[in-house]
Amino acid sequence: MLQQTQVKTVLPYWERWMRELPDIAALARAKPEKLHKLWEGLGYYTRVRNLQKAARLVLEKHQGRFPEDFEQVLALPGIGRYTAGAISSIAFNQPKPVLDGNVMRVLSRVFGIGGNPREVKTNSRLWRIAGELVRRAANIPDGQPERQSAPARAPRPPRPGDPFPAPPASAFNQALMELGALVCLPRQPRCDVCPIAKHCVAYREDCVQELPGVRQRVRATPRRFAAFVAQQGKHFLVRQRPAGIVNAYLWEFPNVELEPEDSHRRRLVQKPNAGGRASSRALISKRLWAREDARPPDHAVLKRSLRRAARRALGLMPKTLEPLCVIKHSITRYRITLEVFRVAGDQRPGAALAKGRWVRQKELSQLAFASAHKQILKSLEDE
Repeated sequence: MLQQTQVKTVLPYWERWMRELPDIAALARAKPEKLHKLWEGLGYYTRVRNLQKAARLVLEKHQGRFPEDFEQVLALPGIGRYTAGAISSIAFNQPKPVLDGNVMRVLSRVFGIGGNPREVKTNSRLWRIAGELVRRAANIPDGQPERQSAPARAPRPPRPGDPFPAPPASAFNQALMELGALVCLPRQPRCDVCPIAKHCVAYREDCVQELPGVRQRVRATPRRFAAFVAQQGKHFLVRQRPAGIVNAYLWEFPNVELEPEDSHRRRLVQKPNAGGRASSRALISKRLWAREDARPPDHAVLKRSLRRAARRALGLMPKTLEPLCVIKHSITRYRITLEVFRVAGDQRPGAALAKGRWVRQKELSQLAFASAHKQILKSLEDE
């Protein structure tokens, strides 16, 4: 859960997860629907599927006990070099390096290493330094191989008077990560309270803000989608995303990416209420579309474009389209605008439209939805 997600976001997910799936066996046999619902909102859903694959592998190959050998940890699905190093050092006190964004920043500044820390040559150098440091913390001389010993036990809780409150490799890596998270910040680093400032090349040479080198940002790409809320009685039409794409297996309302001829340049015009102020309901469901230029909008062209998009998404031409809401969100480098419309037509709950499924509104909350489409659900509930 902590891969690509902050601790404060993870905590409530972790607590709910541990109540529902308290051990490896429970995770291994859980239904995919339950996994996705527990993970709903965390994003990067490949992580949760890899988590279950790893649990099943632990049951099959390691008799249900999480492996302590670094190479075996690294071989588990979804675990890369950093995560394997973190597990091996923190849980088992093995002198394995870690290198996340925080550690990259600390090492780049302390050792005065320029360049993009994620570029291959610079990244390899940082890994090498991180490995040398954790070995020294574990008191392993340079060039001496690690001793082959019995599997390490998890670190015991610190006791009053301990000269070193946790095993050295575990304590060192945790301290290094915390130093980057709390002191050696990307902006406004707290050099005045840094315990190793006197050893820091960047601090000594007054170039803290220049390190690490900034990687070139990938230019954001705008994309526009239209989603359609088809309702028949108390049933709504939804569909499940197929395997092999972003947000695979999550549920969504039928939608389609707008083709260039459909994606007119426009702005939202909020319809005021009788008092001259835009009501909260008008902000959500009573939206009028207009072009950004001064010419009167060609509503007929716009209407035909959206109806064609609805036909691509639903497999039928709707009678009417009523604007419901607009949702803006980002996925990787894409800045997505999702325009949502209510659909009127002669659909029946038993009809198979766009390979979708008709679901009662009270049952929609039991499905795991992609985050943008979860906001559509909220709009429906707020009406």
